[in-house]
Amino acid sequence: MTDTDRPSSGSRPGPRLAAAWSSLGGDPDLLARVTTVERSGALPARLPVRETARACVGACALAAAELGARRAGPARRGRHPGPGVPAVRVDDGAVAAAFVSERHLLVDGRAPVSFAPLSRFWRTADGWVRTHANYPHHRARLLAALGTSDDPEAVAAVLAGRPAAEVEETVYAAGGLAVALRTPAAWAAHAQAAAVARRPLVERGRLDSAPARVLAPVDRDPLLPAAGLRVLDLTRVVAGPVATRTLALLGADVLRLDPPGLPELPDQHTDTGFGKRSALLDLPAGRDTFEELLAAADVVVTGYRPGALDRLGLGAEALAERRPGVVVAQLSAWGAYGPWAGRRGFDSLVQAATGIAVSEGSAGRPGVLPAQALDHGTGYLLAAAVLRALTEQAEEGGSRFVRLALARTAAWLLEGTAPTRAPGDDRTAAAPGPASASAPGADVGAGGSADDRLAETDSALGRLRYARSPVSFTDGPRDWARPPGPWGTDPARWNADPAR
Repeated sequence: MTDTDRPSSGSRPGPRLAAAWSSLGGDPDLLARVTTVERSGALPARLPVRETARACVGACALAAAELGARRAGPARRGRHPGPGVPAVRVDDGAVAAAFVSERHLLVDGRAPVSFAPLSRFWRTADGWVRTHANYPHHRARLLAALGTSDDPEAVAAVLAGRPAAEVEETVYAAGGLAVALRTPAAWAAHAQAAAVARRPLVERGRLDSAPARVLAPVDRDPLLPAAGLRVLDLTRVVAGPVATRTLALLGADVLRLDPPGLPELPDQHTDTGFGKRSALLDLPAGRDTFEELLAAADVVVTGYRPGALDRLGLGAEALAERRPGVVVAQLSAWGAYGPWAGRRGFDSLVQAATGIAVSEGSAGRPGVLPAQALDHGTGYLLAAAVLRALTEQAEEGGSRFVRLALARTAAWLLEGTAPTRAPGDDRTAAAPGPASASAPGADVGAGGSADDRLAETDSALGRLRYARSPVSFTDGPRDWARPPGPWGTDPARWNADPAR
């Protein structure tokens, strides 16, 4: 362990955790239950990535501990007399390892490839543009919009002759993904940034007057705050699956549904599939099956574009009308409002658009965060919002909705900073960031031993090495109850015994 990685133990939570907890509607007195192990070598960046990541995980762990205290049965309370929420411990090393879980994953010793060759920054006639082409259909749309082959040199030649804003609009119109690089000031002047800034970090609300939820006591070891709860997972990529992976860790029966013709990237599914089951369902054609699942669901988590599910009658109000008492958690890239509400987006694109890539760049090139921190951070906040909604629902009743956006998390990350430099202006010295993606291979889970941060298990997918969850509280779970299985191979039905 280096001096810069030496932990500072027992620290109290900082202002970012307090802000996150306040946005979740949490009791500020409960923050005293959180201690942190700070490691200065974790998630190094110009922006406060380490502090923000710590806050997201800390808020999630505290929300879990709060719900766990409410559900602790008589036997557990007898073993641990006295009121109060279990103590929460947030270790920067565990947080950093989890925020790059996709880099720690090994499948039979093989490391996955995180980004495809056409997912990167490119020079344009007047700046830079960031593309995302990990999925085959996005890659095909990008190439069709540009009118070129998949040879990176050919793509580079086309983009070099076109303005970044024109590329952004042309590719988007074709259903592809490209975003022009912007400074924080340029993004702040954008209409979408203004729409995002008007919203809280975590949007929360009550949808109806459904009766208060009665949650059965939980006396099992470990304490599983979400035991017996059924979660319909309609999410993809990283942020949403991280949230539902966390709810599965905490005992929920999580059933992920995907459309049959849109496979998830295999390694991405493996990394975020711990604790869950995975089924295929065409929502329009399989509506009866979906309604049967919804009728017994406690939580529905959606991660598609805001308008896409609304057109299928899967908006928060419509779901609550058919399933009173449900908690609906909604996730998007750009927010469910503003001119970009209907646009697709990914962590890397949000970093480019909002000015984060400029803030982390150097030597005339845009940079990246040391992790896909918008995805992972928003995922833990989304799980925290669900847990807090369940706690509030048990006290006050009502169907609930919670809503988060990667762009709003990005705005929070940028708060209190003044990164005004443009690429090429190196007045602020810092280590350069790679131009294509979060750098693979680097172990930024500084501090602690690999044995503490990583684990191995056998699965139907092979021998897996993976990052443990950083969500930690007294008597809480240490690991998932089951490894991931092959994508889409489980039946689209709930477990017969949800252990309510």
